Amino acid sequence: MTGPGYGRHTAGLVLLLGVVLIWVGSSFLVSNLFGEQEFNRPFFITYLNTSTFSLYLVGTCVSRLKNATSRRLARRKRSRSDDSDSAAQQDGMDTAVTAGTSRRMNTNHGVNSERRVHARSRSDERLLLANSPAEHKLTTRETVRLGVGFSVLWFAANVAQNASLAYTTVASSSILCSTSGLFTLAIGALAGVETFSTARLGAVVASTLGVYCVMVSGVEATSAHMPRAWVGDGLALLSAALYGCYTTLLKRRVGDESRLDAPLFFGAVGLANIVLLWPGLIILDATGLEPFILPRTGSMWAMVAVNALVGTFVSDYLWLQAMLMTSPLVVTLGLALTIPLSMAGDVLFKGVEVSLPYYVGALLVLAAFIGANL
Repeated sequence: MTGPGYGRHTAGLVLLLGVVLIWVGSSFLVSNLFGEQEFNRPFFITYLNTSTFSLYLVGTCVSRLKNATSRRLARRKRSRSDDSDSAAQQDGMDTAVTAGTSRRMNTNHGVNSERRVHARSRSDERLLLANSPAEHKLTTRETVRLGVGFSVLWFAANVAQNASLAYTTVASSSILCSTSGLFTLAIGALAGVETFSTARLGAVVASTLGVYCVMVSGVEATSAHMPRAWVGDGLALLSAALYGCYTTLLKRRVGDESRLDAPLFFGAVGLANIVLLWPGLIILDATGLEPFILPRTGSMWAMVAVNALVGTFVSDYLWLQAMLMTSPLVVTLGLALTIPLSMAGDVLFKGVEVSLPYYVGALLVLAAFIGANL
């Protein structure tokens, strides 16, 4: 691949690497908040993170307001132009009257012909707009309803993923959450969206073995520091399953990605999160499951803000651009890099010692991803 296409593809890979690094860093940041900072508030963190999606509505509103203003100015300009043309035509007709009936008839014929051409041009323009791809996009109402409907499922998946970091290592959480692609294959087959092949079935078996190795080794390696690692592993798997449901149902509803206004969709998800899920903060506080406490120090606020704006808002934008510049397959395989990076981070920065089955499980999960996408 050479030329501009190669440069665009390379830029997409660079953005994808940035997404991988941000997601791994965000996982360690949340793990630090839950552990060393003793701010174990997965619902609050997820609520704040998902709420940042509503910022997409600002750009959407500004863009639509700008387009509406441009259309109004264009209509005014055309109106002035039509008025000038009408005045000129009237002057010509007055001159023709003084010149005689024959010339007036010729002038009228020319005006009628011009009007017919102008009307035909407008008719062609309306036909072109009716047949344009934009006409097949989901309407604003449909997109907003879709975002609201999926906001709870999206939120639940993120809560489970964040909560898993309070009980298990970042590496274990990343590996188990990465099985969401295989959940997508299984749920997609049941929904009629995906079909299983022999290679994909083998990938599911390999992933299952890998998950088993990671869970067994993870419990052994973290038993001293994280005695409830199995809870975190279970939450990570729940998050992966929820992501599989979300992806499959979204694909079944939308079909082609070009039909969806992604900024408007994510903005609707964020706004629905703000409006619909705030009672969860009160319920969890009243039951004592998650007492409502704001970050105590400026550094904790900074960590929460960076995780929300960079780890969620910016990373999702970079992911979308990377997918457009490369392909969904490249992005899916590339995001599997979070597995070895998370593992290396746990070993280097947290001093976690893992046994051979842990590495074998990680390789099996990675191989399953590759096999499922071949």
